[in-house]
This record gives sequence, C-alpha cells and structure tokens, in this order.
Amino acid sequence: MITDLDSDIAEAQAAARLLTALQTRTACTPVRDLIGPTDLAAAYRVQERISGGRIAAGATVVGRKIGLTSKAVQEQMGVDQPDFGVLFDDMAYAHERTVPIERLLQPKAEAEVAFVLKADLIDGPLDLEQIRAAVGYGVAALEVCDSRIDGWDIAFADTVADNASSGVYVLGTEHKTLEEFSPVEVGMSMTINGEQVSTGTGAACLGDPLNAVAWLARAARDFGDPLRAGQLVLSGALGPMAPIAAGDEVTVQISGLGTVRARFE
Repeated sequence: MITDLDSDIAEAQAAARLLTALQTRTACTPVRDLIGPTDLAAAYRVQERISGGRIAAGATVVGRKIGLTSKAVQEQMGVDQPDFGVLFDDMAYAHERTVPIERLLQPKAEAEVAFVLKADLIDGPLDLEQIRAAVGYGVAALEVCDSRIDGWDIAFADTVADNASSGVYVLGTEHKTLEEFSPVEVGMSMTINGEQVSTGTGAACLGDPLNAVAWLARAARDFGDPLRAGQLVLSGALGPMAPIAAGDEVTVQISGLGTVRARFE
C-alpha cells in the first residue's frame, strides 16, 4: 500500500532528479519510475517543487506555456488534454539576438502565437468571450522546447513534471490586438538556416490558439494559481517542432504578426 508519505518522498526525489539535470546541464532518466507515467496530480506537484526552487533562487514568474495542443501528439502520449508549464524571466531572449546553446540540452524549435494579458482571469466562466476581452495583444513567438529527460524518452508525467519540457523563448516586435488579427486564421512558416522545416496554421492549436488560452485559464485556476494581467502565454505549436544545434539560425514568420528570429551559438 502506497502512503502519502511514500508519495511525498517519490515526488521529492523526482524533483531533485530534474533540478539536478537542469543545474548541471546533464540529461537524466525519466521520473515516471517514481511517480508513474500518467499521474497528473503528482506530476504537477513535482513541477511546483521545481518552480518553488527556482523562485527561491531568484527567478521571477512571467507567464505560462501550453504544451500538447496537437491532437496527434496527445494521441501519441496517450492523453486527452494539453499540459502547462511556468515561464520565468531568464527564459526570454530578444528578437534577432543570439541564444547560448550551452544552456540547452536537447533543443527543438516550434512556432507559436503568444499573448500578453491585460486583465486577470480568475472569476467568471473563462469562456472565449472572456478570454478575448482579457488579451492585450498577440505577438509571434519562437519557443525552444527542451527536455531534461535523456533522449526525449518521455511519458505524460515526465513532460509535466519537467515544466512541460520548457526551454527558452523569443518574441517578435509586432504587437497586434485581436481587432487587428485573427489567431485561428494565421499561417506559419519556420525555417532553419533558410530551409523550411515546419508549416502550420492557427487552427492546428486546439482549433484556435484562444481555445488553448481558455483551457489554460481554467486549469491554472483549478490549480490555485490563476492567470494575471501582464502575464505572457505561449499558446502552443502551430506546426511540427524541429531539432536545432549550434550555429543554426531559426526564423518564424506568422501572417499578421510578422517575423521572429534567433541564432543559436
């Protein structure tokens, strides 16, 4: 019989394993051997432990990221919902700046629509109408996903515990309100060193990136840490991710939102 104490010890061990991998830049074995492959509550508790450690060390939370927004990827992982992670201030890089590749382990790039909120999402139905009213603007985003789990050998609990396999992100410079662009209608193209590696549309992200934000708003409230005004939300991939390496230049173009670019050295 597994007791609460046993679970607490296992979750602490899982968090320590992932934190060590993060701090030493050395990939680790999966944590599903400790918390199980599908235990959502345990995985988020591990994520909270890691986030708490990062905050205690001086990092500041600036928003959230949404993962697993593709139905195909959900089926591959054996789940029927997305997941989310925490965005910290030290994960952000400016458009056309160089990202140090050494801070990443197994990076993969993907293109997204990001949103900055102008209102809290705490009370109310958190439906699409409320979400639209809370969005200040959208911006093109290049998210670099990363896994502390060796070889990306992840089950659902592994990626959730590992802060939704977050790495770093780069935002474009064009800010557009929802009156100026329609997230569901955007088209995306991503190139690495000038070669197209991914294409997609807004509809690929849970049918509409705003659907993803609505899901996140409800999930974050359920977990007791709702979305707040001023926070950034990376809403999920518009197309397949692609691996990147030292020397690569990644360019994302999203119709209506412009271009975002970064070089990795």
